[in-house]
Amino acid sequence: MRTLLISLVILFFSMVQGLSPNCNIQDQGSTLQVINVNSPCSPFRPKTPLSWQDTVLQMQSKDKARLQYLSSLVAGKSIVPIASGRTITQNPTYIVRANIGTPPQTLLLAVDTSNDAAWVPCTGCVGCSSAAPVFDSANSSTFKSVDCSADQCKQVPSPTCVGTTCGFNKTYGGSTFAANLVQDTLVLATDPVPGYTFGCIQTATGSSLPAQGLLGLGRGPLSLLSQTDSLYKSTFSYCLPSYKSTNFSGSLRLGPNSQPKKIKYTQLLKNPRRSSLYYVNLMAIRVGNRIVDIPATAFAFDPNTGAGTVIDSGTIFTSLVKAAYIPVRDEFRRRMGNSTVSSLGGFDTCYTVPITIPTITFIFSGMNVTLPQDNFIIRSTAGTTSCLAMAAAADNVNSVLNVFANFQQQNHRILIDVPNTKLGVARETCS
Repeated sequence: MRTLLISLVILFFSMVQGLSPNCNIQDQGSTLQVINVNSPCSPFRPKTPLSWQDTVLQMQSKDKARLQYLSSLVAGKSIVPIASGRTITQNPTYIVRANIGTPPQTLLLAVDTSNDAAWVPCTGCVGCSSAAPVFDSANSSTFKSVDCSADQCKQVPSPTCVGTTCGFNKTYGGSTFAANLVQDTLVLATDPVPGYTFGCIQTATGSSLPAQGLLGLGRGPLSLLSQTDSLYKSTFSYCLPSYKSTNFSGSLRLGPNSQPKKIKYTQLLKNPRRSSLYYVNLMAIRVGNRIVDIPATAFAFDPNTGAGTVIDSGTIFTSLVKAAYIPVRDEFRRRMGNSTVSSLGGFDTCYTVPITIPTITFIFSGMNVTLPQDNFIIRSTAGTTSCLAMAAAADNVNSVLNVFANFQQQNHRILIDVPNTKLGVARETCS
């Protein structure tokens, strides 16, 4: 088991061993380079390799906390995960370069499709990470605070006022923070956005906040889409690189221009309670040539309870409600015959013998997405062990929510077209 765990860790972090990726790719036009936080191009990668135990536990706890965070959004509550003797973090996996202020200050912001408002740690922040530079508002000639009477102040959760400056408090994963609502020039690739509204973090607790802040790609009033609607028409796409990539570099393409023409679409659903989440209508799952017998209630969209399926960039491994996951897993196992099943942490279907892998197809309304093996099988470096890289929703989170996660999305172009309420998926190698 020790050898197996080490092999899987090497699979995820092999890019740091003797490789020389191109870390100087420049953002162009309205397209930004997307960097995995564990890439050798990322300043946030672990400086000292973790032990195999800690690495595996960190990967598992990240998804556990992320799913609990998403369930809190669905439930409309603030839930802070509490770990038993271990810190739980849920930093998003991908970051992009953004320039804020005049003259510009470059920050690496996490991209999160399930959040709205952007926020960055500011100079003097108490409790913010010391691992990277923060935004110095005093050095920007275009910086200004948002007044309590401004419309934007009504669009943040639980706004507060200190003097005339609008502020707000927010829970994010295992962290909470207090921020002032401010405005400054934001430049993405070569596109300037004057007077962009975001949170300037003053105090923070916990360890879940991205070191240099977050860029929200949800649908809420303070999201990037809403604030740049005249520029990007509430349309964007992204391609996430494979976890095997030596570069760990994909792309975020903003606006309707240069989006793929040949792409399959499904309808975007909207939950009025949590309008930022990208719900889609997942109807069935096929393993090999057999559609698995899953009750329709496992996938049914219900805005009142938050039930249904969301596509999320911040969760690593797809999570299905138990009524869906168990039949999928059992059909996968059935095709392995009498091969002995083992487990590895959160993966309950692993094999240490060569196996014939069936295809897995997610059937959405209007489109089918057949996943390549690398999108649903995680293998040890030596190729001696293979695990089904999906899991059942944990009992301690909202068990009505299915999450189609970034491991399953890798090397696909995911297109979000809010005006036409559709989501597109096309195969694209971006590793």
